[in-house]
Amino acid sequence: MTTPNSATSNSATPNPATATATATTTSAPASASASARRAVLRSETRLFLREPAALFWILVFPTALMTILGLIPSFRDHDDALGGRRVIDLYVPVAVLLAMIMSGLQAMPPVLTGYRERGILRRMSTTPVRPSALLTAQIALHGAAALGSAALAMAVGRVAFGVELPGQPVGYVLALLLSTATVLTLGALLCALSRTTKASAGIGSAVNVLMMFTAGVWIPVQSMPDTLRNIVRFTPFGAASEALDRAVSGSWPGLTQLGVMVLWTALVTFLATRLFRWE
Repeated sequence: MTTPNSATSNSATPNPATATATATTTSAPASASASARRAVLRSETRLFLREPAALFWILVFPTALMTILGLIPSFRDHDDALGGRRVIDLYVPVAVLLAMIMSGLQAMPPVLTGYRERGILRRMSTTPVRPSALLTAQIALHGAAALGSAALAMAVGRVAFGVELPGQPVGYVLALLLSTATVLTLGALLCALSRTTKASAGIGSAVNVLMMFTAGVWIPVQSMPDTLRNIVRFTPFGAASEALDRAVSGSWPGLTQLGVMVLWTALVTFLATRLFRWE
């Protein structure tokens, strides 16, 4: 005979089999989602590696341009106007920023815009793989490519032209990561504003020219006239250029430069999130 107290005790005691089944049911969708995201990343990596033009502009072009400039004899001479440094010393950080521009503003937006234009993102929204997985994969791939190109430019600058490695490596990495985040969010915003691949390419070309100028591709930021430099330093790549330059010289990047990059990243992320459409 079962007493009331024992019945209450039995009903309150969890069934191990039921608890295990519930945990398995809960973890199954999460595991499937993670597996699907990894599959998307692998697929996008294979497609990315099959694009020689994108690989050239991201990985080869910045270092090649820096190497060509480094072969100019006057660029290897120490200049008192630059604090005893050489022009090639200034162009290694420029090559680093150029790699980011090529990756985030030239290579990534047409890919995402093309996916949306062909309805791929809309079709993905009806499957267990959400479109955000594709966006995340593209950002991860282009970010990794930009950082790899930056490492290549620094290595070639050091080996071929004797350019000193950053005297403040932690500050340099921080500025590098912030500038990478900034350019990728700018690329996402560019995709959000472009309805077609052609529009993305056109807008991207105009933005590329502006960003390359502020990064110092034509005139290093340190060599710009004071008025122009004071304006450029409040742009994302002008601030990044100065932050990297300070880290190279052994100083911690200024709070102003880091703050400008953080504010640009936050603002552009907000706009891209509000304006981006999957279809």
